[in-house]
Amino acid sequence: MGTENTTSVEISEPLLLESEKIRDVEFEALERIPEWKDQITTRGLVVSALLGTLFCIITHKLNLTVGIIPSLNVAAGLLGFFFVKTWTGFLSALGFSIQPFTKQENTVIQTCVVACYGLSFSGGFGSYL
Repeated sequence: MGTENTTSVEISEPLLLESEKIRDVEFEALERIPEWKDQITTRGLVVSALLGTLFCIITHKLNLTVGIIPSLNVAAGLLGFFFVKTWTGFLSALGFSIQPFTKQENTVIQTCVVACYGLSFSGGFGSYL
């Protein structure tokens, strides 16, 4: 409100310095993404079925008592991550050689669980029937 400084400053060096953290992020971006057939695993489908059943029950209960349901996709992602990490840790402690848990597998689990509880809500099982 009054005086403005109109002098310009020329930037002659990079704003961000190259560091180990930036190189690590670039390296992670180059990580190999598995093919879609490798992303859909048996353990992911089993965990999806269990969590989908659990979330359908929760959705029916909320729909019959309250009438609305919150978005449960964050809970689905966290529980899917927890169950598969526990599963892989338990089997590796027993001495089984298993493939590591991937981000893509967690996304498949979350998508399946959200589809299951979304179907139970939008199918009208708690409101129309």
